Amino acid sequence: MSAVYSAISAVLLFWHALWERVLSSPDWPWVLGIVFLVLTIRLFLLPLAVRQVKSQRALQALQPRIRELGNDPAAVADLYRSEKVNPFAGFLPLLIQFPVFIGLLHVLRHIRPGSTTATLYGWTQTQFDSAAHAELLGAPIAATFSHHLGAPGLTVQLVTAALIAVMIVTTYLSTRQAVQGDGLIQRLMLYGVPASLLVSGAIFPIGVIVYWVTQNLFGLAQQAWIRRRYPVPGEPPRGPGGDKARSQGATG
Repeated sequence: MSAVYSAISAVLLFWHALWERVLSSPDWPWVLGIVFLVLTIRLFLLPLAVRQVKSQRALQALQPRIRELGNDPAAVADLYRSEKVNPFAGFLPLLIQFPVFIGLLHVLRHIRPGSTTATLYGWTQTQFDSAAHAELLGAPIAATFSHHLGAPGLTVQLVTAALIAVMIVTTYLSTRQAVQGDGLIQRLMLYGVPASLLVSGAIFPIGVIVYWVTQNLFGLAQQAWIRRRYPVPGEPPRGPGGDKARSQGATG
């Protein structure tokens, strides 16, 4: 994973250096560096996400024919081969994305004052000290709800609470887009995952919450684009013309 951490650090440092040339603030280049780091990683992984969705849509389109075949694994395998569908293709993008996002989280949690590993992953001591003391609206991005790192406690708590609220709302919206059905497991995911962030958000550094919020916002936009570009089989089209198509279908 060290190579992943170093690559992610290089992207973060690149964006920080770029924004540092544009902005005079010592703080915002790091905040925007985190935002654009997430955007860079997500755009890089977008083709994998599209491939995953295509695989899911192909499997969904085959479900009626698979049900007709009953419990005949050989016939189902022949169907997959004839339609050139790999039922495991959707898992490969997830396997690739997982270490990248874990690496992203690790690098951001690595930025904290007094760290004994400041110069790991290609950082200089000067870069690390600058990032560890950068602030968002007066709150250090390395601070948490309960560890204020010398900043005014109320400021840190207000900034953290506002970001946690946005993180919970965007996580709920992202989960609602992804979860299908209304069973117990689906409801646990829909409400349990966002609710758990009340606890984890309180121990996350502010920089990590910025990463999470950016990730959610990008994910919402990506899901909306994917559902419009690759609709679920049998689902009315969305986006421009989608409402018209639904109304025509309802009156037809």
